[in-house]
Parts: sequence; C-alpha cells; structure tokens
Amino acid sequence: MASLPLLINERSEPVAQKKGKVNIKKRMTLLYVLMLSAMILLLIRTGYLQIIKGPSLKQLAIEQQTRDSVVSSERGTIYDRNYKVLAQSASTNMVCVVPVNIKEEGNGEEVARALSEILDLDYEEVYAKTQKNSYYEIIKRRVEAEEVEKIRALNLVGIRLDADTKRYYPNGSLASHVIGFTGNDNQGLWGIESVYDDVLKGKAGRIITAKSANGSDMPYEYEQYMDPIQGRDVVLTIDETIQHFVEKHLETAVAETGVQNGAACIVMNPKTGEILAMATKPDYDLNQPMTISDPAVLESLKSLSGEDYQSAYSAELNKLWRNKAVVDTYEPGSTFKAMVAAAALEENAVSLNSSFFCSGSKTVSGVPIGCHNRNGHGAESFEEAVHNSCNPAFIEIGAMLGKQQFREYYKSFGFGETTGFELPGEAEGIFFSESQMRELELATSSFGQGFNVTPLQMITAMSAVANGGYLMQPYIVKQINDENGNAVEVTQPKVVRQVISAETSRTMCNILEGVVSEGGGKNAYVKGYRIAGKTGTSEKQPRGCNKYVASFLGFAPADDPQLACIVILDDPVGEYYGSLIAAPVVGRIMEDSLRYLGVERQYSAAEERESDINMPDVTGKTRAEAAKIINEAGLKYFVSGNEEGVVTTQMPRAGTAVRKDAICIFYMEGAEEENVVVPDVVGYSISDVNYLLANSNLNFMLLGTGRLHAEGVIQSVRQEPAPGTEVPQGTVIQVEFRYAGNE
Repeated sequence: MASLPLLINERSEPVAQKKGKVNIKKRMTLLYVLMLSAMILLLIRTGYLQIIKGPSLKQLAIEQQTRDSVVSSERGTIYDRNYKVLAQSASTNMVCVVPVNIKEEGNGEEVARALSEILDLDYEEVYAKTQKNSYYEIIKRRVEAEEVEKIRALNLVGIRLDADTKRYYPNGSLASHVIGFTGNDNQGLWGIESVYDDVLKGKAGRIITAKSANGSDMPYEYEQYMDPIQGRDVVLTIDETIQHFVEKHLETAVAETGVQNGAACIVMNPKTGEILAMATKPDYDLNQPMTISDPAVLESLKSLSGEDYQSAYSAELNKLWRNKAVVDTYEPGSTFKAMVAAAALEENAVSLNSSFFCSGSKTVSGVPIGCHNRNGHGAESFEEAVHNSCNPAFIEIGAMLGKQQFREYYKSFGFGETTGFELPGEAEGIFFSESQMRELELATSSFGQGFNVTPLQMITAMSAVANGGYLMQPYIVKQINDENGNAVEVTQPKVVRQVISAETSRTMCNILEGVVSEGGGKNAYVKGYRIAGKTGTSEKQPRGCNKYVASFLGFAPADDPQLACIVILDDPVGEYYGSLIAAPVVGRIMEDSLRYLGVERQYSAAEERESDINMPDVTGKTRAEAAKIINEAGLKYFVSGNEEGVVTTQMPRAGTAVRKDAICIFYMEGAEEENVVVPDVVGYSISDVNYLLANSNLNFMLLGTGRLHAEGVIQSVRQEPAPGTEVPQGTVIQVEFRYAGNE
C-alpha cells in the first residue's frame, strides 16, 4: 500500500504534460491567427495607401518637396478674314507671394501694406494671403509695367513677379457682340472668345522647383520647366472694313431715329453664307466689358444700393452683351413678302400675269385688314403688288399658296429652327402650329405678322431668294490656324437645301430690284449699283402700343449678288416706316461696301447723264487755259482776282467729285479764298437746295435717292458740312435726299 501514491503520481504527470501541450498549441494557433490577421490588415492598409490613396499621397509628397508655379500660355489671336487683328494677347505680369518665406522673414504686414497700396487692393485680404499655409498665392494678375517696377524696387522677401498675359482688343467696341471677351483668368466668357475657348487658350506651362526642408528653393539643377502650349488662332469671316461701315452707319441711324430697343445689322455673302459684318447697337468696349457708360442707364441705377444695385447692374450688362442679330426675335413684316412671293411663283400659284385689286383693305374671317395705302392701289399685277407691298394682294397670294404649302416653305426657308450658327443663344423663332393656323393666321402670315423670326434667319432666307435658290448655312469662323499659321480646320460653305429654282430666283431678283427702283424701297437706291430688296414695318405686341420695328432686307448687284444686308431698328421715335429710316441705311452700307470690294458700277443711260465727274486740275494755268479745260469738262467757272497771271488756287480742289453743273472758282495771283456761311438746306426739294447753295457760291453733291425726276415727294434730310459752318466759296456741300412715301 505504501507504493500506491507513487503510482498515482507517475500516471498523473503525462496528463498534465498533455494538457500543457494543448494550451501551448492553442496559444500558438491564436498567435498565428493574430499575426496572420495583422499581416492581412497590414496588406490591406498597404494596398489602400498604395492603390487608393497612392496618387493623393504622392501629390502631397511632391507638394512638400517641390514648388509648382504656373506659366501662363499665350492665348491665340482672333483675326478678321484679311488677318487684321481683332483680339490678341499682350505680355504682362502677375504678382504673387510665398507665405512660407514671408513667415520666416516676419514681414507679412510690410508686404501686405506695400502691395495693397501699389495695386489698389484691400490690405486685410492681401495680408490674409501672406499668412496662409502655402507656398504660392496669386495677389493680382495683369499688372502693368509701371506697377511692377514699383514692386521690384521694394526688394521684399516673399514677393514673386511671374509672367502673365492680358487680352487686348485694338478696335475697342468693333464687333463686340461677335468677338466677346475674357475674364481675369483669361478664360473666354462671351462670343467667339467663349465658344472657341478650348481652341484659343492653349495649355499652361509649369516650373517645378525642388524645396529644402525649410521650404526655400534648391539650386537650379533641381528645377524642371514645362513649356506652355500657345493657343491656336481663329480667323473669322468678318471683314474689318465692312464692319466699320456697318457700325458707322448703324450708329448714325440710332442717333437719328432715337430707337428705344436697339438696332442690328448683318452683312452676308449670299453665295457662301459667310458673315462679313454683324453689329448690334448699343455696343460696349471689349477692353472694359464690365463697364456701363450709358448716362441714362447709370442714372436709373442711382437710387439702388447693395444687392439690388448689383443685381440691376448685372441685368443691364447682360442686356448690353446680348447679340440682337442672333438672339432676339421680331415680326418681320413686309420683308417676309419676298419669301411668300418666291414660294408662290415656285408652286405656280401665281405668275407674272396674275392680277389683283386693292381697295385699301380686305376682310378675312370677319376681320378687316388694311393696306398701308388706305386709299388702295387699285388694279395691280403680281409684280406691282410686290413693288407696292400691298397687304390685300398678299393675303390673296397666301391663300393661293395654301396653308400646307405655306408651312412647308416656311420651314424650307429655314424658319422655325436654328441655323447652326457658331455663336450661342440663337433663337428658333415662333410660328403657328398646324391646328392654330386658320384662315386669319394664314392671311396675316402672308404679309409677315403674327409670328417671330431672327435677323439671321431672315438674311439667310433672302440669300436663298437671291443666289439661285440655295439655303446656305451661315458661318462666322473661316478657319483655325496653328502657331505657325497653318490651317488645321477650314470651314467650307454648306448648302442646306435648294428651296426654289434658279429661274424663280432670277425672276425674284428682277422684281425686288424694281422695289428699289420703282417701289417703296427707293431710299435704298445707289446710283450705278443695282440694289434689290424689300422694306418692312411691323407693329409690336400688344397691337395699338404704337411701337414698331422698321427694317430693310436687300442684296446687290441684283444680277450677280455679292452682298446681302439687313438692318433692324427696334422701336424708333417719330418716323417708323422701314422704307424711310432703314432702307437708306442699307443703301449707304451697300455703296461703301461694294466700292471697297471693287464692284464696278453699272450705270443706266439716265444715270450716265447724271453721273458725277472729278474736278480737273487748273492750278498753274492762265485764265484762258483754265477756262478751256473747265468748258471741255462741261463745267462752269468764276474768276476771283486779277484776270492776269495764273490760277494759284481752285475750289473745288482738283479730283473732287462734283456734279456736271458744278462751278469752279479760279483764285488768280494775289487773290485770297473767300469764306461763306453754309445755309440750312434740310427739308427742301432738290431744286430748292440747288438754288440756295448756288446763291451762296457753293456746289451741291446729291446723295441718297438722288433722282431728279423720281415720282413722289423727295426732300433733303441731312447735309455736310452742317448749317452755319464757314467754308471757302466753291466748296461741295453733300446733301442726302429721301423719298417721303411709305411702304
């Protein structure tokens, strides 16, 4: 029995050992699991940092170890079709600060005070930037050289002067609604600058500089420079010279008519769709696009303050930037009759032998519709109905065409949809739905009322009437060039569809030429240039508001159209007929533009008899020699001074365009030029003006309608020089005449 405890101890030891081994194994397994879990978590974390967060951490590391400065790219140039600069970038400077260096130097207040004074900035805002936890802060862009020199002379730690560019528009407000402008960061905000921003802006360069632990720049061998990529150039179809003509004459028309809602003009090549000029008045200076200069507008804003002022000011700016020629719609009035007449001829609904009778009004669906001639035109042919712009006749023509075909041609001429023009905001216009268009709506539509179109749609449609029947897509960007001037994109003329036949087009050209030579468009007449077109006057909604849109839509020469032109005068004060106030504007634009393009005048026999000649040079000649030269030219002369000797001075000067009945004054040796006061000849007939000027020993140059035997009342509306001006005897006084009838 004594050995029993020993036996028990011997048997129990292996069990304890076994239990210990099990516990160790469990611990090892647990440790293994924990280690494996830790490794998995570490791998997941590493993967997260490498894959998910890797790029951002890499960027943070780069930013910590480098300083990255932006080098502005040079924005591409905008040219007119002849490579005259319309918008270009000029080198300037950008003032920046390096806050880390400023903090080390402890000169934040000094830097902020100096920069705020020189750059006219708020001190607190500048100081806040000097205290940021960054290595690069822009203080001001587009800093002029004078300010840069003042800053450079300070020699303060923490200020940087980097290269920058500034957009410059050499012609100020010229084509402002087409070109548009850029913001402070050189980003395009309006017009071509905005639409072609990605093309023009290029790509900014960079300077990457290594930094030491304390944030200062390392030596230059650690610097990397990435060249900026220059923006591409945009060449427009605009012709700067024609654009000048348009803006000059449109500005004059706005001043004369006192339009309350602006004016617009487009000049197009009817054969290609190229826009040669596009203007909206009022306009703005592209170099100061955020500035309103109109005294009346500024006066209206005076009573406002705070957010109300800012909101109203922004609204006025948006109104100023609005391109009326593309974005705004209006009722076309009688200009639309050109498309109705063309459609009716094309469909054989009418012919040149068709006849109509106008009593002064016509009743449709129980509603009387008047003609502008309240007494009526009486019996008239189709051609005469177009010349007379007769509403009752066109109501009949529209009915002959029919609702379905009317709607088809409306769409075929490009109305009711955008043209695909490059500039933004183009309107589609408003027209009757098929269910809305009943007999009365068809009648009013036939003479251009009850629906809305854009000026761009109208000139595109008229170009189709004039060019053989082809609707062209209008465009204003001719091509895009690379930095070497090589074209990388070229816009080709695009035919949208053929609307009418070439024969119908030729017929309409002849008829519309008659509108200017014989009908209501007489004030667009220019001697030697066969201008064709149609007048328009539409009353704005609501009817009876006594607000009108006056317009004229024309092309020339009628037998081979080179230019089409539309002028819109919205809500003029006083006279409002398109025939009286819009037609002469188109005539002046056409005359200047066709002469500039080298289009030769084609004089009729009557025009040849009345054509002007250039005054011969008689200086240095004896009285007898000078008299012989002047007599051979069919002119008259008057001698001032001694009959002996030679002519020392003559008036008008040699080469001056004069009428064939002009008088040349010979100032002989010792005689001095005598001045006279120009009389006021506005409001008189041609014969009366001739008499008044001749009595003052002044010559007379007749402008405008200018036909001595034209039917109707013709009177003078403008003279140059102005009444009361002192001029030498014999000076040529230019007097513009207009036909006083309406359409």
